[in-house]
Amino acid sequence: MGPRPAIVCLTASGAALAKEIATAIGGEVFGKAGRVGDDVHEFDAFSELVADFFLAGRPIVGLCAAGILIRAVAPFVADKTTEPPVLCIAEGAKDVIPLLGGHRGANDLTRRIAEAINGQAVITTAGEGAFGLALDDPGAGWVLQNPQDAKPVMAALLAGAGASVEGDLPFDTGQLESGEALRLIATEKVVEGDDRTLVYHPKSLCLGLGASRNCPPEELIELAETALAEHGLAERCLAGVFSVDLKMDEVAVQAVAERFDVPMRFFTAEDLERETPRLANPSDIVFAEIGCHGVAEAAALAAAGETGTLVIPKRKSAMGTVALARAPAPLMALAGSERGHLSVVGIGPGEAAMRTPQATRAIAAADELVGYGLYIDLLGPAAAGKVQKAFPLGGEEDRCRYALERAGEGHKVALVCSGDAGIYAMAALVYELLDRAEAAGGVSAAARRAAVDVVPGVSALQAAAARLGAPMGHDFCAISLSDLLTPRDVILQRLEAAASGDFVIAFYNPVSKTRRDLLNVARDILLRHRPGTTPVALATSLGRPEETIRHRTLETLQVDEVDMLTTVLVGASQTRDFDHAGHRRVYTPRGYAKKLEKGAA
Repeated sequence: MGPRPAIVCLTASGAALAKEIATAIGGEVFGKAGRVGDDVHEFDAFSELVADFFLAGRPIVGLCAAGILIRAVAPFVADKTTEPPVLCIAEGAKDVIPLLGGHRGANDLTRRIAEAINGQAVITTAGEGAFGLALDDPGAGWVLQNPQDAKPVMAALLAGAGASVEGDLPFDTGQLESGEALRLIATEKVVEGDDRTLVYHPKSLCLGLGASRNCPPEELIELAETALAEHGLAERCLAGVFSVDLKMDEVAVQAVAERFDVPMRFFTAEDLERETPRLANPSDIVFAEIGCHGVAEAAALAAAGETGTLVIPKRKSAMGTVALARAPAPLMALAGSERGHLSVVGIGPGEAAMRTPQATRAIAAADELVGYGLYIDLLGPAAAGKVQKAFPLGGEEDRCRYALERAGEGHKVALVCSGDAGIYAMAALVYELLDRAEAAGGVSAAARRAAVDVVPGVSALQAAAARLGAPMGHDFCAISLSDLLTPRDVILQRLEAAASGDFVIAFYNPVSKTRRDLLNVARDILLRHRPGTTPVALATSLGRPEETIRHRTLETLQVDEVDMLTTVLVGASQTRDFDHAGHRRVYTPRGYAKKLEKGAA
């Protein structure tokens, strides 16, 4: 199931219609702050909101002029095969117009909305207009084997060519001329398409997998490929790969899913044991080990449903097993549990414009957001409608442990961090908990089976540097002045090393309510190695409305000007500052001037 459509409105009258649409299509309503009621998600910046949703792959329904929708997404439009549906609705006339994503669900969404509000669907794609079908979008449960040939086939149909139909296609072909010039084929078998032949495969085959621990991925892939090839079955008919939940983290199972580009789903041993009467090869040995009489056959049959049939009984290799079952109809949704997933997401300094598209997508894909409350609040409308678990400062380990355990329960979790998730943030602690034995305070076995990835963000030092000019144009380092986790003598040692090495330095956690002296100590150490006129910048609340940038020198730096939300950037001995077009700019040269001097000599 994809992300919920976002219905965006700008007026109170639009909000009423938006709520009607949301009820019909299972969407969420977002309204311009101050113009709509309190019972919708409010936003301030229309273009930022719409761009955020578009980059996240979320369907967008705008109750507004088409022009402002187009301008909001125009910088990001690149590939019609991946862009989400974008629809525009004229409130008065109730015309529903798909602007983008016509062959990725927008046309169907347009018809559903038009029917719900008694409006008019204005669909402009050629095939839809002439024949009421989109050849490259067969709908849920089906896939076109050769989508690159849909355009020439549709062009031939529009030119009057006739087509023969083989098998039960997923759309009505009654308006097509009959003939032999073109072929439209629905089949589970391997058939090659071309610019006169379109081949449609039903997603009706379920691949069950079993594997010994650390089974070589290539072994299980080859076993699955051979089974399909020997029966002449098309790989694109696979709806997914299925196994027991103990194999969620088995690399070979993941590799098979990646090889066939299909989802993974998992069942408990109890679920699989219920399939025992239908198994061709029940095993008492497997039952003794994990509590069910089979994995590959049972998982395939459980996925195919009560009326599914076993097509390929269990086949074995040294460390793997595969089996294949057929569902009675293409699968619109998959049985079984998804593997839990934790994304540790760097959301940047704060403003949405500095959040990466990858971070935006990770947040949109999550069903639960975890983090320090301020960081979740910074997400604004992107966090709307999601389960949220906020933790206070100082609860870092509890925060990471909770996120991992929730992912271990099968949830999609985003652990949000300001700046970059790997720079003085939660990514390291997440991996520390995974590396630590459970008895020594690590996480549960279920949490260890969840997928974990880190999504980078724009760090505070990058954001501050960009505001200043290019202070980190040469070698630089970052040092945290917090002695909560790092001994004071280690911090002092690092300060001495960075000072003698003449690095540009970004100080994180420069002060706290109870720790005010280390920044003064750092300044005094640096003054022994670089001029007192060295440029210093104090960057506070970057990317937020209260953002401030203050320019100082090393000898005038005062700790009372710095708070916990400030990043302190100290230049190297060669760092320069100057006025440009009314702004103070800071840069650290890389030595190009010296290179030019040598060349001239």
